Amino acid sequence: MVMITSKESLEEKLTLRPDEKQWFENPSSLPLLISDYYFSLIGDTPDDPIRREVVPSVLENVTDASIDPLKEVSHSVTARLIHRYRNRAALLTTDRCFTYCRHCFRRRFTGLDTGPISEKEIDEAAGYLKAHREIKELLLTGGDLFTLSDERLEYLFRTLKEVRDDIILRLCTRAPVTFPDRFDEKVMKIIEKYSYGAPFMLLTHYNHPTELTEKSLEAVKKFLALGIPAFNQTVLLHGVNDDADVLEELCNKLLYNRIKPYYLFQGDLVTGTAHLRCDIKAGIALEQELRRRLSGLAMPQYTLDLPDGGGKIILTRDHFTGEDDDYYYFTTPEGEERKYPKKKG
Repeated sequence: MVMITSKESLEEKLTLRPDEKQWFENPSSLPLLISDYYFSLIGDTPDDPIRREVVPSVLENVTDASIDPLKEVSHSVTARLIHRYRNRAALLTTDRCFTYCRHCFRRRFTGLDTGPISEKEIDEAAGYLKAHREIKELLLTGGDLFTLSDERLEYLFRTLKEVRDDIILRLCTRAPVTFPDRFDEKVMKIIEKYSYGAPFMLLTHYNHPTELTEKSLEAVKKFLALGIPAFNQTVLLHGVNDDADVLEELCNKLLYNRIKPYYLFQGDLVTGTAHLRCDIKAGIALEQELRRRLSGLAMPQYTLDLPDGGGKIILTRDHFTGEDDDYYYFTTPEGEERKYPKKKG
């Protein structure tokens, strides 16, 4: 596996813009790391959207927000387990990824050499899950779950299944996008071995149609062949996908390949990402346009994870406009008025 980790290795492959060069004079907390596979997707133009996702800029040094916007630290119940919502929790399996995305919302943790989750930390999390039956879903996240060794993955799945085989396990990973070779026969056999009880769910992270390569989709198909459903979480990113045509193509291609467009996330208020965040009013206009173009199956939920641990809300235009004694009034996606009668008696 070839990785780009330095200014020298990056400059061998492309000409850096001034803002990209300046980042190396005072790097932000998130390191440079790009897999050779993902780098091959970058186009020739300086404003290429794939390049914007992974090549750092000095604009990351703007400290305008929080390092922990979702208050994950205050909701941590073990060293690696976050319990913020009553019925689901998140387990930080590692701080490592195959490629570090510059819009990463977990900069307080990702790429800081915390390392993979230990067997002791897995056992601690399992003990908490055993005692808290209200948790129905567990997000296996990080970093990227699949940077763990095969042996640690097997220990993780085995331990979790032994204490709570009724918990749905969300496999949150960008590896199909950034390093699809990871999903070899051995790792898929491990996943198949522990596919009993509550199901695995694959949560992918495609942000742009360019990322939907044949090789990447072949990795996802291995999960689908095991009966594991695939859902996608896209982040709305300025200069990457804040365009109705781009998002329409992305969502339709995802659905065609049996990946449900699940979330379209508004960028979190994490420090160092302001240059990639979109204005919410512009995002709602995009969401409104997508509703005119996409089917319900292809339409993701435009979602904001509120600051200070406020939780997720759906951002959409309110079509309810008022009521009188006899009717409720609405506007259609095209802006026309419609009425719906009230139930009498």
